[in-house]
Amino acid sequence: MNKLLAINNLQKKYYTKTCEILAIKDLSFDLYEGEFISIVGPSGCGKSTFLNILTNLDDLTKGTITYFKDNLKIGYMLQSDSLLDWKTILENALIGLEIKKIKTKENILYVNNLLDTYGLGEFKKSYPKELSGGMKQRVALIRTLALKPDILVLDEPFSKLDYQSSLRVSDDVYKIIKKEKKTVIMVTHDLAQAISLSDRVITLSKRPCVVKNIYKIKREKNLSPIENRKDKYFNYYYDLIWKDLT
Repeated sequence: MNKLLAINNLQKKYYTKTCEILAIKDLSFDLYEGEFISIVGPSGCGKSTFLNILTNLDDLTKGTITYFKDNLKIGYMLQSDSLLDWKTILENALIGLEIKKIKTKENILYVNNLLDTYGLGEFKKSYPKELSGGMKQRVALIRTLALKPDILVLDEPFSKLDYQSSLRVSDDVYKIIKKEKKTVIMVTHDLAQAISLSDRVITLSKRPCVVKNIYKIKREKNLSPIENRKDKYFNYYYDLIWKDLT
């Protein structure tokens, strides 16, 4: 696999009038094309801070992020679907293209095809209130995919859903990501979700965070996330990662 980026000794400090806060002490790992990586760690350890740095919403203090592809594009899907109630599903899916001023006929056709392919074709003229939570997440994903990112960054993408919906939507999202051949970095608190979706799981310490371990997830067969929870190695990784976090 081709390496897409390398994160080396990343550190982040915040400064107040009275003190210095070290949020991230040392974060290092590589990301390869086609990989699905999950990052887990205690609440407040710096996971979202790292995503903000990776997506240029915040600056790093020390360290480097090296890109191995020219004009590498990163798409950021937030916890909330953030759909606009007064816009149709198609209009919501096109918002990113409008902001980037690349709402071309070709890109509009691409978004329409994504909506058709992933079961939302008949809802293009509907409004968010008419869709289930899982369908809204699919729209949010398609809105991100519309920009044709090389790397998808997912921040707790299923945390707003109930348990059953979360399982079902994680399967849907995983299938879309694999079919579109996207590389993913996901932050989650859900260990089962991380293990069932990912090729590798990175565990972080409490703040100021460092990388505790990186687990390459072995499976008998690589199936859907729901089926992967039945794999004989699942509980083995769950126990290891749980010990890291406790």
